[in-house]
Amino acid sequence: MHPSTLGKVRAYWLGCVVCIGGFLFGYDSGIVGGVLTLQSFVNSFRYNTAHKTRVNSLAVGLQQLGAFLACFVAWPLTNRYGRRKALMLSSAVFVVGAIIQTIDTHSMGAFYVGRIIAGIGLGAATVVVPMYSSEMTPKELRGKIGSFFQLNFTVGIFVSYWVDYGVLKGVSSSKAAQWQIPIGLQLVPAAFLGLGMLTLKESVRWLTQKGRHEEAWESLKWIRADESQATLEEMEEIRTGVEIEERETEGFQAKELLEWSNFKRIFTAFAVFTAQQATGATAFAYFGPQYFKLLVGGGDKDLLLTAIFGAIKVAACASFVFFLSERVGRRQVLIWGATFMAACQITTAAVVKAIPSPETGAVTSSGIATVALIYLFVIAYNFSWGPLPWPYVSEIFPTRIREPGVAVGVSSQWLFNFVFSLVTPYMIDNMGWGTFLFWGIADAVIAIGTFFFLRETKGLSLEEIAHNDYHKAPNVKDLDPERTDHVTIK
Repeated sequence: MHPSTLGKVRAYWLGCVVCIGGFLFGYDSGIVGGVLTLQSFVNSFRYNTAHKTRVNSLAVGLQQLGAFLACFVAWPLTNRYGRRKALMLSSAVFVVGAIIQTIDTHSMGAFYVGRIIAGIGLGAATVVVPMYSSEMTPKELRGKIGSFFQLNFTVGIFVSYWVDYGVLKGVSSSKAAQWQIPIGLQLVPAAFLGLGMLTLKESVRWLTQKGRHEEAWESLKWIRADESQATLEEMEEIRTGVEIEERETEGFQAKELLEWSNFKRIFTAFAVFTAQQATGATAFAYFGPQYFKLLVGGGDKDLLLTAIFGAIKVAACASFVFFLSERVGRRQVLIWGATFMAACQITTAAVVKAIPSPETGAVTSSGIATVALIYLFVIAYNFSWGPLPWPYVSEIFPTRIREPGVAVGVSSQWLFNFVFSLVTPYMIDNMGWGTFLFWGIADAVIAIGTFFFLRETKGLSLEEIAHNDYHKAPNVKDLDPERTDHVTIK
């Protein structure tokens, strides 16, 4: 079944609304690194150079800690109240945290509290968004719309970098407004997410799980904009899938997650999101200006280079989402993406080690080369490990354990996001060129692990993946989206 034109419009609208959580994630990720370099922020919160590394570490890391903790709250919340209400509540919590951050309290303690609260809202949203998106979108569009989260993430980073650059050039460093403007703008996407959910329907699969079959049918009719026999058959397939899973695992208990068929999916989700953070790309998003200082030395070019970095992220991710996401297999792209990123990072480390950047910030051929390598690195990331983990992880779980499964996967994303955001400022200060080598080795390990352990999901419905062990497909041509008789049951 191919979606109707109106059905496509509604599916894309759903993707745009819920994945504004990705924009929020990206904007917040990018804005803080630049704000921490503004003299106005230092003046308002009255800390000295000796505390700079610690402030950088905590200002970013504590929000990731809040997000990590929220992953475990989000599972029972969305299971009891539904995906729609959970996202609206997440938005409201984030707004409270953003308001606390924006007020000039002259207290880093208050700022840290705001970061933790905002992190709770953001973390909960990142659990629910991929779950809701995968449950509502047709399989023909699921990979593309699922990748909207990463696209919005990159757009959020892009906007944040240019906002930071704009206030640096356009607002006096003697005014608190220089840092309050970029921090306060977080309220806009948060409000859009909360209000936008009012225009959407509840998840068809969640309603079916709760026995609310009439509402589930109305929700499916709305999102598909179709009442044909094909839609009726899809509804029946969803009901059958839910009924089978409920019969097989009636009375869910946490120990079910340790059953081999479930545990390997849980472990896969954990590993995929851990690998996403271990690529080093998120650390670049948080601390772009600090990284570019390693490459080009002193001067004030770091914020501009970071802003260009953000623009390249958007262009690369948009190209992948709109032109390649449903044309290539998930597994193969992840392998080649990690391999290319490893080459870029290791080469950058070698150049920076051999030819250190000048203290004066003068333009050098080695500086240009390393900046270009980092730009190639971010292109590879946004063609692979940036957009694909979100739809991949949401696809691999049966309905019965989708909430805890996605929660565990996303919790690993936030856990290692927290870990790397805490240690990255210290890595930059103490390791220098070795920081790039560290990420390069990590990327090489990720490529090898993906080759041996990840399985393909492209072209399979959620029910097919749930009831047939999703199989290893070395080549995209091995998968025919219109056929499922090739699936090997193990």
